[in-house]
Amino acid sequence: MSSFAPLIFSGVQPTGNLTLGNYLGAIKKFVALQETHDCIYCVVDLHALTINPSPKELVNGTRSIAAAFLAAGIDPVKHIVFNQSRVHQHAELAWVFNCVARMGWLNRMTQFKEKAGKDRENASVGLFAYPALMAADILVYRATHVPVGDDQKQHLELTRDVAQKFNYDYSDHIGELGLGVPMEIGEETVNGYFPMTEPVIEGPATRIMSLRDGTKKMSKSDPSELSRINLTDTADDIAKKIRKAKTDPEPLPGDSGGFEGRPEAENLVNIYAALSETTKEEVLREFGGKQFSVFKPALADLAVEKLSPIADEMRRLLDDKGHIDSVLANGAERASVLAEKTMTDVKKILGLSW
Repeated sequence: MSSFAPLIFSGVQPTGNLTLGNYLGAIKKFVALQETHDCIYCVVDLHALTINPSPKELVNGTRSIAAAFLAAGIDPVKHIVFNQSRVHQHAELAWVFNCVARMGWLNRMTQFKEKAGKDRENASVGLFAYPALMAADILVYRATHVPVGDDQKQHLELTRDVAQKFNYDYSDHIGELGLGVPMEIGEETVNGYFPMTEPVIEGPATRIMSLRDGTKKMSKSDPSELSRINLTDTADDIAKKIRKAKTDPEPLPGDSGGFEGRPEAENLVNIYAALSETTKEEVLREFGGKQFSVFKPALADLAVEKLSPIADEMRRLLDDKGHIDSVLANGAERASVLAEKTMTDVKKILGLSW
């Protein structure tokens, strides 16, 4: 890995309103990572086609994600912010990876099983092949690290499988062209072109749960608005949703061991810890033994303090669509240069050009 220049890549799909879970589990980390890494952040609009959004929904959703990136503090000048469909090399490399990935790998993907449900024969090929495009999103920039939530780890593992198989299958030609670096696969050393991308999973709240059911992930597609806090919610909305969040009659425990069988209580403490950039244990030192009638108002005040400036800036940016579009266009131009370098090499490696 040391032979590949460190580079962060991640993408967010433009479907539905971004939630507190998206912010704490992903975007907040994106902002922190740009202080130490070169970063590429993408609105993955091609992925959104798997759920067949209306054209208007897709345009609005793409601008909304871009506005959230900028409002949260991502710098589109020092780093790259763009939408996926503007860089055709993503789709081009995805076809190559469709020919590298194995059916068995894709069949094991739990997200496909969940989204396709029992009617798998009616699911689109795009939904099935989604992980190959995700691998292309990452590897077209030869990204070394991807910030992911627990539910995305399997997709990153498939990305690593694709990279490893490509490197192994074409090792000799990669070496002849002088395009690779020595990499160990099992007991063999091969010439690797693609890095074995590593996940970045950290912080006290990598997985934020529903405010109505602490066993389910907070989702922008949940039919209940009370299950989530949207990034564009007003201060009153945020306070109301936290006030109505499901809890239990017991006071908060004195330590983390007291959360057994209390997923909603643990979720609210996790949210407080993530927003205040502290630990669950430190939150419990302050609030352990206190009732939710004390803790919920404190959490609401903290959430409003942290999220209201982002919501205000998002609304301001969405009123200036020309600015958002120019950021995406500029980012795509810069991303295309990097992606084309990779595709030029890949075509040589495959024998598609010479």
